[in-house]
Amino acid sequence: MLPSNTTESAVGGGIPLSVAFDGPADYFIFIFQILFATTTVLVAGPVVVTILATRALRLQNRFLFMLSTSICDTLVGFSVYYLGLFDVHEEHPSRNGTYNILPSLLGINILTFMFAQFDRYFAVCHPYAYSRFISRRLVVGVNVCCWLYNFAHLAVRNLLPPSKAFQLYVSSIIFLQIIVVTKVVMTVKLYVVARVQVEREPPGAEKESKKESLKILIFVVVSFLALWGPSFVNIIVRFGSGGGLRFRNDATNVFAIMARFNAVCTPSVYIWGSPALREGLVRTVWGRVCPRCHKR
Repeated sequence: MLPSNTTESAVGGGIPLSVAFDGPADYFIFIFQILFATTTVLVAGPVVVTILATRALRLQNRFLFMLSTSICDTLVGFSVYYLGLFDVHEEHPSRNGTYNILPSLLGINILTFMFAQFDRYFAVCHPYAYSRFISRRLVVGVNVCCWLYNFAHLAVRNLLPPSKAFQLYVSSIIFLQIIVVTKVVMTVKLYVVARVQVEREPPGAEKESKKESLKILIFVVVSFLALWGPSFVNIIVRFGSGGGLRFRNDATNVFAIMARFNAVCTPSVYIWGSPALREGLVRTVWGRVCPRCHKR
């Protein structure tokens, strides 16, 4: 997976571009990265604007988790304009890197999804305790903590000596594997237990809201695991046996592209699964961009 030629193209004598434009494949990679970054921003960005501009959505805890992940996804989209278009290699040894600041944005969603799963589980299976103890302020605090933990961990890694930083990186990989296992267990539990619990409730808006949130969360987690799985496996193989696949830069790293594709998939599932969010998008974003579409 490591090309023999190196990237020669540079912008103003600065950081070289991610490809050398020696063949059709290079042009395809470069154009794909531009389209990928633009699509991510245009899909995740409007979700952020809609939730922030719609009070009815902000009052629901599940949309606060959506807001956090969509902000992260929007930033991931902007990061692709650098990671995908220039010769950047964040893994050790780093080349033109950002001290793992941009790639670490993806890690925020890992924690957020896990807490969102716990939130939906208690909301569906223990509604009385949920309404009493899980407040909007608590959910906001949890989401903020996910961001703070991620950047605090990143700051410590960048300040430690290389040997200690590598040990911390390995520990974080193990921690992420534990979170992934937890997410799998919670997904199965949500599907089996919560689905039965919801069916027992009387028909009404609250029941439909719970069914909608469960459907969205399960689709998001399954797609997340599918897109992140190959990258996790490759990292484990590389650290465990020294094998695995290595890539020239982040633009040609297939596993990193798959992981970043989660930033398009997640907000798309939100829009698909939530009529309230779609209505808000039409009113606050699409209706302003295309007034004729709003009237229709």
